[in-house]
Amino acid sequence: MATVGRDIESVELTEEELWVDGPPHEVFKEMRSSCPIHWTESFEEFPEEPGFWSVTTADDIHTVSRDWQTYSSELGGILVASPGFPLELARAMFIGMDPPKHDRLKALFQRGFTPKRIADHEQRIRGIVTTVLDRLEGRETCDLVADIGQPAVARVIGSFMGLREDEDAVWAELVNSMLGAGDRELNPDGPLGAVEKQLPEVFARASKLIADRRAQPTDDLTSVLVHAEVDGEKLEEHEIVMGFFLLMAAGNDSTKATFCSAMRALMEHPEEKAKLVADPSLIPSAVEESLRMFPAFAHFRRTATRDTELHGKKIRQGEKVVLWYVSSNRDETRYEDPDRFDVTRNPEHQAFGPGGRHFCLGAPLARLELKILLEEVLARFPDIQLDGPPAMVESFFINQLKTLPVRLHA
Repeated sequence: MATVGRDIESVELTEEELWVDGPPHEVFKEMRSSCPIHWTESFEEFPEEPGFWSVTTADDIHTVSRDWQTYSSELGGILVASPGFPLELARAMFIGMDPPKHDRLKALFQRGFTPKRIADHEQRIRGIVTTVLDRLEGRETCDLVADIGQPAVARVIGSFMGLREDEDAVWAELVNSMLGAGDRELNPDGPLGAVEKQLPEVFARASKLIADRRAQPTDDLTSVLVHAEVDGEKLEEHEIVMGFFLLMAAGNDSTKATFCSAMRALMEHPEEKAKLVADPSLIPSAVEESLRMFPAFAHFRRTATRDTELHGKKIRQGEKVVLWYVSSNRDETRYEDPDRFDVTRNPEHQAFGPGGRHFCLGAPLARLELKILLEEVLARFPDIQLDGPPAMVESFFINQLKTLPVRLHA
C-alpha cells in the first residue's frame, strides 16, 4: 500500500496509483482512525487546482451535509475537480444548488419519484430486464457491464425521460465519457478533451428533445423540466439541459455501478450468492449491503462559506470540503467488520447521501432496479461465475467497473 512508511497526513489522495483498482479503502481506514479531516495539498494532473479537505467519517459527513449555510453546494461546484466544466453549468443542476432554489426545483421532480409511483413501474422494469437477459440466450459468456447492466438501466431511465430505445446507447456513451473523464481508456484526450468533445453533443441532442417537448408536451420527465416554473419563471435553456443530463447521468451510472459491483462480490463470495439463490427474500437486504459497500459515487463536494472548524481542523472560507462516501460507508463506528460483504446485514448507509436536502431523488427507483436485476439474473443464471479479471474505471468520482467478464453457466 502506498502509505507504508509515510505519515497519513502527508498522503495526497489524488495520487493516481491509489485509485487504479478502485477506492483506496486501506488509506481511508487509516484516515478515519488518525486523521478524519485530512488535507490534500495538490493534484498530480492539475497542479493549478487548489487543495481540499477530506471528510471521511459517517458522523462528520452527516454534519457537513446538513449545514448548507456553512458548506455550500453552489459556491464552487460539486466535484473535487472538474477541469473545463463551467461552474455555471454545475449550478444549473439542482444537485449544485443551495436553498431556496434547490428546494423548489427538486420538489418539481419529487412527484415523479415517489415510492408509490416507482412501484407502479415494477412490471415495466422487470420486462426491460428480462428482455435484456433474453438476448443472452445460447451464450456461455458475456461482459456483465456491457451486456446486462448498461442496457437495462439505460432503457429504464430512457423510458422515464421519454427517449426512444435506439437513443439509449449514445446517451450511455456520453454519460460514461463525461463522468469517467479521468480514465484514459475511456478518454484518451484526458478530462479536458472529454468535456470539450462531449459537452457540445449533450447540448445538441438535449436541445432537440427540449424543442420537441415545447411543441408537443408529453407526460415524461423531460416535459416536466421544459414546462417547469420556479418563482413564476420557466427554466433557462442551459438549466433544462443540465437538469436532463443530471437525471440521465444518475439513472445510467449509479444503478449500473452498484449492480455490477454487487454481482462481482457475490461471485467472489459464492457462499453469499448461495444464500440469495436459496432464499430470494434476502435480496432487499443484499441491495442495501451492496449500496453500503459499493456506492456509485465516491464523493461529492461542498465549499466553505466562512471560516469554520471541523473535528479540530480549521477550514478557511472558500476551501473545498469533500465528502467521501466510499469511506463513511465503511466506518468502523457504524459497522462491525465493515469490509466483509454480508447479504444479511441490511444496513443503513450514505450511498444516497446522509439524508437532508440533497438525499438522492432516485433512491426508490435505484432500489427497485437493483432488486429486480439481482432477482432475475440469479434466477436465470444461479451458477454465474467470474471469467477473467474485472477492471475498474480510474476515477476519484465514479466508483464502478468498466468490464466484468462472466461465465453464465457452470
